[in-house]
Amino acid sequence: MALTSEQKKRYARHIALKEVGEGGQEKLAKGKVLLIGAGGLGSSGAMYLAAAGVGTIGIADADRVDLSNLQRQIIHKTDDIGRKKTESAKETIHAINPEVIVQTYPMFVTEENIMELICGYDFVIDATDNFPSKFLINDACVLQEKPFSHGGILGFGGQTMTYVPGKGPCYRCIFKSPPPEESVATCKETGIIGAMCGVIGSLQAMEAIKYLTGAGDLLTGKMLSYDALKMEFHTAKFSKRDSTCPICGKNPTSKIL
Repeated sequence: MALTSEQKKRYARHIALKEVGEGGQEKLAKGKVLLIGAGGLGSSGAMYLAAAGVGTIGIADADRVDLSNLQRQIIHKTDDIGRKKTESAKETIHAINPEVIVQTYPMFVTEENIMELICGYDFVIDATDNFPSKFLINDACVLQEKPFSHGGILGFGGQTMTYVPGKGPCYRCIFKSPPPEESVATCKETGIIGAMCGVIGSLQAMEAIKYLTGAGDLLTGKMLSYDALKMEFHTAKFSKRDSTCPICGKNPTSKIL
């Protein structure tokens, strides 16, 4: 897929990078990335993927835009209040880059539909805000051998890691199982600084871009944490899979419908 003269101009700053070049840009154009969640993390992630020229972007989210979302979910506008987040996100993506194919899935992601949902994508971004969804995404991606980026945010902090099949532990290797629902404060209860979504969501988009182009090293076997109040990043290394992990260990037992 050769780039047109207009595409060469649009992506000139990418093409100038020796790690990307025209070949890398062509890989982005062929790439397919699914974002599960069109909220804070999904907003910045989707916008940067669109601007980067990723050819197909999937957006899965069952919610509608609420006034309280606009403090951090920058893909949506005031006029979008009440609209499906998937449609609002699609409109903004096309305003950034009309060449991008946007597939929308205005539904909850469940055990019944996730395997079919992720099968056509090269990379998955977990942009959800609850632990059951995060474990579901991890398990489905491991079973289908799909690379994905985990992202989590709360207050002034955030974290992200990347799973690539055969390279390092999965999310369940590290966190084992979802915590009891009543033991974890939500963003609604604790609050969240809006720009945190941009920091972690952009890092997730960067991981997808690096995976598609083959540039640099991914956050496999690493959990990158960010404390905005101290302006500090910390990387914890988890180099080995948990051999007893029920999804990617030696004797996996977990299954998805």
